[in-house]
Amino acid sequence: MIVRRGMALLLDFLFLSVFFFPATYLYSGKWIMGYEEHLWGISDPICLAFLFIIFAYFILMEAYVGWTIGKRILGMRVVDVTGHKIGLVKSLIRNLLRLVDGLPGLNILGVILIARSPRGQRFGDRIARTYVVTSISD
Repeated sequence: MIVRRGMALLLDFLFLSVFFFPATYLYSGKWIMGYEEHLWGISDPICLAFLFIIFAYFILMEAYVGWTIGKRILGMRVVDVTGHKIGLVKSLIRNLLRLVDGLPGLNILGVILIARSPRGQRFGDRIARTYVVTSISD
């Protein structure tokens, strides 16, 4: 499940890149901005916009349809303890806690938590009481 979830995340970021690369080009005149060209933080409008879009994508998709593009392609969805869509509050909790176990540098914690959980839950899933399952039927 760890590899499958990682692949879904990669597919999601590839999907988002379809929008991010053109936006970066419009913003800077370059398809890819170098490290030195970013302010890296909330004072960099492009970074702030992309961060907002990334969180909104995961929160809204998982809350209202139960999956992201990557999860759908790989036959997964996010459910609550009853097997239903998680809704906005649980999705907010689950996804905002990616700051603890899902962002680069901290993602090893997420991998460890998923591997050690009987139901494959990372920290955000445990707190929100959500699960990633391999059935996509509604």
